[in-house]
Amino acid sequence: MKQKRLVHACLTGFACGLLVVAPIAAQEHKRVTVVAKDNGQALVNPDMGWTLHFYSNIITNYGSKLEPSDTLDDFPGLSTVYLRLPWSFIEPEEGQFDWSVVDTPAQRWIAKDKRIAFRISCCESWMRYATPQWVEDAGAKGHNFTVGKGVDENGPFWEPVYNDPVFLDKLDHFLAEFARRYDSNPRVAFVDIGSFGVWGEGHCWASTKLEVDDAIRKKHIDLYLKHFQRTLLAVSDDYIGPGNRVASHPLSDYMLSKGVTLRDDSICVQPPPNSWYHAELAQAFWSKYPVILEHEHFGPSVAKNAWGDGSLLVRSVEEYHASYMSIHWWPHEFLEKNRHVIEQINQRLGYRLQLREVSWPAQITLGQPFDVEATWANAGVAPCYPGGYMALTFKDERGGIVSVHVADDFNVRELRVGLPGKAPTHKMQSTFTMARIYSDGPRRFSRSAAAGEYDVFVSVGTLDGTPQIALPLEGDDGQHRYYLNKVFVVPAVASSHGASSAASGVLEASGFVGRPPPVRAQRQGCRSLLPLAGE
Repeated sequence: MKQKRLVHACLTGFACGLLVVAPIAAQEHKRVTVVAKDNGQALVNPDMGWTLHFYSNIITNYGSKLEPSDTLDDFPGLSTVYLRLPWSFIEPEEGQFDWSVVDTPAQRWIAKDKRIAFRISCCESWMRYATPQWVEDAGAKGHNFTVGKGVDENGPFWEPVYNDPVFLDKLDHFLAEFARRYDSNPRVAFVDIGSFGVWGEGHCWASTKLEVDDAIRKKHIDLYLKHFQRTLLAVSDDYIGPGNRVASHPLSDYMLSKGVTLRDDSICVQPPPNSWYHAELAQAFWSKYPVILEHEHFGPSVAKNAWGDGSLLVRSVEEYHASYMSIHWWPHEFLEKNRHVIEQINQRLGYRLQLREVSWPAQITLGQPFDVEATWANAGVAPCYPGGYMALTFKDERGGIVSVHVADDFNVRELRVGLPGKAPTHKMQSTFTMARIYSDGPRRFSRSAAAGEYDVFVSVGTLDGTPQIALPLEGDDGQHRYYLNKVFVVPAVASSHGASSAASGVLEASGFVGRPPPVRAQRQGCRSLLPLAGE
């Protein structure tokens, strides 16, 4: 008896035949529903995470005790290495640069797919020439100072006059070279505008104690904007005054208008009720740009009774809607003593996209549309700034990508945030077609795609289906696609007589004959509500 031919779903056209769709089986009306569960893991994603102070002005703090191979892989949620150091360490002589001081530690974490951030300061309270001495020798004006006293003719430290034309000219040339190297670098998360004030914080209270007009601060913002046109820039809250509790300020309004974000360097510097000052100011920023928080050096904060049990740090993330939080201490000690606090913060810091539920037909037909319904939430405190789109990817048993379907009508950037445990949800519905059929007169064409059973993965990323965002789900394929369940695909059937050879209800497809097997629910991290074939 002649063996019945299996019909392959790769339909390349028929000279005489007519393409028809096989009758819909009962299972096609049933759906696979996956109720997803947040696995609680820390996420490393763009525009958010913990930032390690590898250099904290003094280049021996806090990365110097790390072995070159120690990239803190055990620190949950670490996404960025922060390199904050004086200008004089990078350009010790005019036009002669030593970038290895930053590139060396940076490459350790870039190799682990992490990002870097910078602040280059021009005044420090622990070394005389944060601005290189050759700038003063070239004629730039400045003041000697003693910490706590202010301007002091015999003071050990030097602070430039921040609107001095010689100083600004030399700074302009430095920033041009700085930006040439790093402005187009996708591994740079942000750059602080750190050229004004002691430690780069925008104030002079710990240096000369001189009052400086906001127009000069604006000039420094403009210098950075001139050179860094593709990188997120950040300004310390102290630019508007350390104790100035306001919701808006002309300088912060200007920052917002130019796409510059806010950072607060004063979290837990003082005991309650002055644990921070500018959460109200941050409200204008967080809906647009990632807000960056830096807590006081952990040891001194504890010594001043400003740290408490760590709950203040958790609260600061909530009040500022923060996306970045610092590791401002020896990192292994900080992790050991604050693990519970870190775990709490990781559930809220930045954005946390949760797939709550997703469903699709248990059986789909090649060339025919099918609907996918999904419910999403953002359980973090901030928007998903990079944005992204849900994609469903079908893979075969060898892990090969068979079909990719992107829901391009909803950007997860639009998900709203809420209080802990009360994130608003968004329901979406998309219609896809696997191997769409194209007509050309009597002929029909479709891309190569076989019928069969496939694994279904979900991801969030670019419009072409490239995953970009880590999700709190199990079943990661290593590229931020997460296994959900199965889908059973049946073929469209060609007949030279215009009728389906499957009219009797027996499905004919490449790889199987007869009734399709049930789709199986498995893997951890999701609970599936799946009807079995024939129920």
